Amino acid sequence: MATQSRRQSLTQARQLFNQQGAVPAGLVAEPILRSWRRCADLGFDMRGARRGELMTAGELREARQRNDALRRLSEPAMSLLRREGGSAGLVILSDAQGRVLDSDGDLDFAQRASRVALMPGAPWDEAAAGTNAIGTALVEGRPTVVHGAEHYFEPNRILTCAAVPITDSEGRMLGVLDLSSPAREVRPDVLALVRAAVDLIEHQLFEAAHECCAVLRLHSDRSGLGAPGEALLAFQGDLLVGANRRAMLALGLAATALGVYRYADLFDGELEHSPDAAGRVHARSGAIYHARLRLPRTRAPVAPQPSLRLPALPLTPAPEARAGIASFDAATLGALARAVHLSDAGVSILLQGETGVGKEVFARQLHARSQRAAGPFVAVNCAALPESLIESELFGYEDGAFTGARRQGNKGLLRQAHGGVLFLDEIGDMPLALQSRLLRVLQSREVSPLGAARPVAVDFTLVCATHRPLAHDGPDAPVRPDLYFRIAEYTVTLEPLRARADLRELLRALWAAQGAGPVLPTEIEDTLAQYGWPGNYRQLAAVLRTLHVLAGASGVVDREMLPAEIRGAAAAPAPMAASAVTLQAIADDAIRDALAAHAGNVSAAARALGVHRSTLYRRAAALGGPQGRS
Repeated sequence: MATQSRRQSLTQARQLFNQQGAVPAGLVAEPILRSWRRCADLGFDMRGARRGELMTAGELREARQRNDALRRLSEPAMSLLRREGGSAGLVILSDAQGRVLDSDGDLDFAQRASRVALMPGAPWDEAAAGTNAIGTALVEGRPTVVHGAEHYFEPNRILTCAAVPITDSEGRMLGVLDLSSPAREVRPDVLALVRAAVDLIEHQLFEAAHECCAVLRLHSDRSGLGAPGEALLAFQGDLLVGANRRAMLALGLAATALGVYRYADLFDGELEHSPDAAGRVHARSGAIYHARLRLPRTRAPVAPQPSLRLPALPLTPAPEARAGIASFDAATLGALARAVHLSDAGVSILLQGETGVGKEVFARQLHARSQRAAGPFVAVNCAALPESLIESELFGYEDGAFTGARRQGNKGLLRQAHGGVLFLDEIGDMPLALQSRLLRVLQSREVSPLGAARPVAVDFTLVCATHRPLAHDGPDAPVRPDLYFRIAEYTVTLEPLRARADLRELLRALWAAQGAGPVLPTEIEDTLAQYGWPGNYRQLAAVLRTLHVLAGASGVVDREMLPAEIRGAAAAPAPMAASAVTLQAIADDAIRDALAAHAGNVSAAARALGVHRSTLYRRAAALGGPQGRS
């Protein structure tokens, strides 16, 4: 009865969509409706038939050769799905363009399905076959079931199809696995069956792709290790270079994490000591997984790809830099990964945030994890350079360019950054006259040193930073509008320390990083957690370093070791209740004054206060005053 009702609803939905181009909510699932709209935009008629042409035998042979690894590693999963998917089913493997590479299943159903071109060599992308499981799964990027009349074209309604995309360890779509059957045969577990088969395929693909890497296996259940449902992570050194879908989901990773994140960004400890004696790893998110580490099976390539180049980190970063690195939360790490990929593509990055939030630490990490890690990192504080020197220091000069110039000239910071990253801190303090010269350099990629006869080519990635918003209009703008849009092609805003929800956990981690032994006393931790930290991570790192030194060998920390401003802030009474009363009294006085000033006219008083008239009526009544007039 339910099936009959569903068919009637779909018939009604198709009629409404044909006539009005719209369907009432609930009649059709949103992914199907989105696909119908895409097909309508292509000019397709629901009563028509597919438009795609079958590939020739030669084209099919070439497509199969291009996807040889996918086809070979999919064979066991297709056979398994064929056995478990029912006697009347047809298992189909397509490439990333929706072209059918192979099929296996019931011959009688295969012959009927061939009437709608469900066979090797047929394209089943939406542009060729309308709404269907293979094509719609490719567009939507997720598992999809299309049943009967949910297919856009009338002839295809004889099918019920369930399709799941197949992705590699870098998140790229390789193809789709589909199980099609007669529309009258609906299995509630069909999508789970196809999903399990795709897990097996992706597991085999991952193992084959990362023979030369260390592979970390994770699962919430120890017995799940080694099975297709486990999470897989591949590391080259300690650099994350591959992750399967389950690992991405478990750790909340995006594809941009690959080639950027290190083991320590994801887990406590080091890769060499993973897993621990209990066979577990501790994720930075707090989750604990059963784990197994497989060392590289073959020697890594002599010359790895640039995107997977192992970064060169400073040997002894400053204490505040160490604190900044350790303090990167998941959101900041995600922003860093995106910024790395964008800067590698030549996109300029602007970092915004209060003093001490780690803008330079972020920029140095971007450099260390980018394709330019082997090149220089040149940091310029535009606010620290005297205005009389900033031009010569940035752009350089030739011998004898001006009185007092060094005999051998000066290469200039822009040229020193060639092949690496140029970091312009406090870009808003650069003199406007020099901003036009910098803009020309960014546009032409050439520097004209003072006194030089011809410009010199430069190649660097640009990262700028500011502690204040850079308004890009008006006469008082700190940065020219044309330069602003050139340096802020992608903006990252770093949150202040006081905005961290996990501040206590961060305090404990940074204190442990000092090598200070015992944990901080509860009283000290409470005081530090409640402080506002106007200097952010730089200030926090200095305070923790001071406590560590004062504690000495005993490791004992007491309240008197805290800076006076932190002790004073903790000793001040909490103003919350008094402030609430004061604010309410101020609001009440403002209402009375506004009503008096407008002779009791509530509408006029509300306009003056910027509140709705009904709000003012309620407050005036609560105060026991005159109701006024409108």
